[in-house]
Amino acid sequence: MGNLLMMALCFAAGMILRRCGRLPVSTPTVLNSYIINVALPALTLLHIHDLEYSPGLAFPAAMAWVLFAGGFFFFRKAGKIFNLSAGTLGALFLTGGLGNTSFVGLPMIEAFYGAEHLGIGILIDQLGSFLALSTVGIVLAASLSLGKTSPSDIARKILTFPPFIALLAAFALTPFPYPQWAVEVLGRLGETLPPIALLSVGFQLRVGKVRDKAGPLALGLFYKLLLGPALMALLFILVLGERGTTIQVTIFEAASAPMITGSIVASEHGLDPDLSALMVGVGVPLSFLTLPCWWWILARF
Repeated sequence: MGNLLMMALCFAAGMILRRCGRLPVSTPTVLNSYIINVALPALTLLHIHDLEYSPGLAFPAAMAWVLFAGGFFFFRKAGKIFNLSAGTLGALFLTGGLGNTSFVGLPMIEAFYGAEHLGIGILIDQLGSFLALSTVGIVLAASLSLGKTSPSDIARKILTFPPFIALLAAFALTPFPYPQWAVEVLGRLGETLPPIALLSVGFQLRVGKVRDKAGPLALGLFYKLLLGPALMALLFILVLGERGTTIQVTIFEAASAPMITGSIVASEHGLDPDLSALMVGVGVPLSFLTLPCWWWILARF
């Protein structure tokens, strides 16, 4: 409950500070730069390094990739039908195709399934959502923001993306234990990500833009909160015949709110920042209503 209250307060603080004019209009740029260059790499170095792998966790790790792929094809098809711009599609790919499997997902797992299942959520987030964002996500963001670009431009964008560099470093350092001071420093830096990210999104949120973005916003939230998790349930439960709490938590995480970090990356690349902020600003509180419904449905299996 404390994490959810913190999220609500930081999000509201961002909106209030913008309305009061106490911070400059460039505030989101500065905050987002800190997130991408400091907080997110620290979180990656800490959690990827300590992940424990086992064959039984393949389904949770794969879920975010399947969800992202489904979102890519759904939004691309919708883009052709509704003539959506490249920037709007990019925002939908990075927010509607990727879940908030950490800042919202982990507290909700603890609330509905218990703290003993948080490891599944961390695996989904680090090897699923975050890894997809740091690789395929940044490829899409770079290609859509740069327009016609060469493979070398996209490769340079990926290889200079600080969280991706941290990801490679974390894998390389897996055999070597971190000293205690490094764990503490990385942990403290990583803990700054949720409040600052929510402050940034709240600052960028323009509620008055809901009418202008109603169509793409509805498409994004429909896939992220309803269609996407339904497809995951169909795949894992009905097609593959998997059962148990691990699968329930996996599908529950698929139904989590749009990805805050995906919104930050989309905004950094100029991919419809208004829609990116709205996807999170509307999607997070809406997920507090839809996630209990998914928990009830999944408990029936």
